Amino acid sequence: MEPKLANPGPLGLAGFGLTTILLNIHNAGFFPVSAMTMAMGIFMGGFAQIIAGILEYRRGNSFGTVAFIAYGSFWISLVTTWILPKLGMAEPTPPDYMGWYLAVWGIFSVFMTIATLKSSKVLTFVFVTLDILFLLLALYNWTGSKLIGMIAGWEGIVCGAAALYLGMAELVEERLEKRVLPY
Repeated sequence: MEPKLANPGPLGLAGFGLTTILLNIHNAGFFPVSAMTMAMGIFMGGFAQIIAGILEYRRGNSFGTVAFIAYGSFWISLVTTWILPKLGMAEPTPPDYMGWYLAVWGIFSVFMTIATLKSSKVLTFVFVTLDILFLLLALYNWTGSKLIGMIAGWEGIVCGAAALYLGMAELVEERLEKRVLPY
């Protein structure tokens, strides 16, 4: 008999949610990107999600595998775009190029959103708000509009909070053996 495998979803959703909230507090204008934001991006946004994705693979969940490994890689690659220039290993990414980086992630996210349409409403909400976030961030980079950047920040806080909520709702349900928080 196979041992029961833990649900890695709450870890992946917490990694995504916490990191998304933190970076978007910056985007909303509250503080600059610092080592704290980059460390969160590498470890919770990156490694924790990749680990969750690998564990989702073991459970046979293709969506969870793709989502957590892809978005974990997003966070590591994003932080890398900030670190490499500081190390003298690459030129800083111009805003126009960063806009395209965010736009292709937005396109990817739209396809992932389609895959959520028969899932929980909160999961679909997370992905719809993520689609909007990538669009706003791409527009911010293309236009330089501080207003668009600030709106993206607030919208990203909502997206991250929804992901964190879903992860914690799943964890609480498993621990208490009943659904307490609706999702």
